[in-house]
Amino acid sequence: MTPDIVAFLVGAGMVAGIVNALAGGGILFVLPALQVAGVAPVSAAASANVAVWPAHAIAAAAAREDLAGVRERLQRSALVAMVGAAVGALLLLWSGDRLFRALVPWLVLLATLAFAAGPAVAALVRRRIGEGHSIAAMAFEFVVAVYGGYFGAGLGVLMMAALALLGVDDVRQANTMKNALATLITSIAIAIFVAGGAVAWRETLVVLAGALAGGYLGARLAGVVPAVWLRRGVIAVGLCLTAYYFVH
Repeated sequence: MTPDIVAFLVGAGMVAGIVNALAGGGILFVLPALQVAGVAPVSAAASANVAVWPAHAIAAAAAREDLAGVRERLQRSALVAMVGAAVGALLLLWSGDRLFRALVPWLVLLATLAFAAGPAVAALVRRRIGEGHSIAAMAFEFVVAVYGGYFGAGLGVLMMAALALLGVDDVRQANTMKNALATLITSIAIAIFVAGGAVAWRETLVVLAGALAGGYLGARLAGVVPAVWLRRGVIAVGLCLTAYYFVH
């Protein structure tokens, strides 16, 4: 890699780390950066998941004391999450670069819309299906896990919608479960990506270094930068990337 590509990837990682610490959506910055660096689409998606994994893991570890209150519910959701993540990761490896490249605009659009309408998504899902339909709720949770294993951007927002459908009304409990399940989904997907040789380690480690620094900086900025404005920035970037991918 040339020095300018290294600097570009470190910068993208730092931005993703800051965004993940304050609002989420770091993959939307990492994926195109890896592709600009010459990483193939499927490998870029797999590598992006590795690069943002620490953000999920740190968030889950920080809330580990709260897991006791949701352990029973978490155990019920963990199996669904693991199976869904494995299916999604295997689908990514199976789909190949050509199909994934065609799906990227739609995936980025979905992630952007999820960020834009997160609370409304949860309310709509619950209103359409209802909390009493456990099979439908588990099916939706499974679909979210498959999406997380396949792409992952906006996973946290969609997982919150799934948990709302399952009847988890306490925001703190839902956030704790979301972090734990997102970490589990990403971990399963990464294990499959590594086993399949899909991770571009050289570029990934460069992005990861930037993401770790950005995550630390984001944590320091949490009380200064309004999360709502950062979320709007992520949505704006997502819309621009959607338009770019559809055109190209």
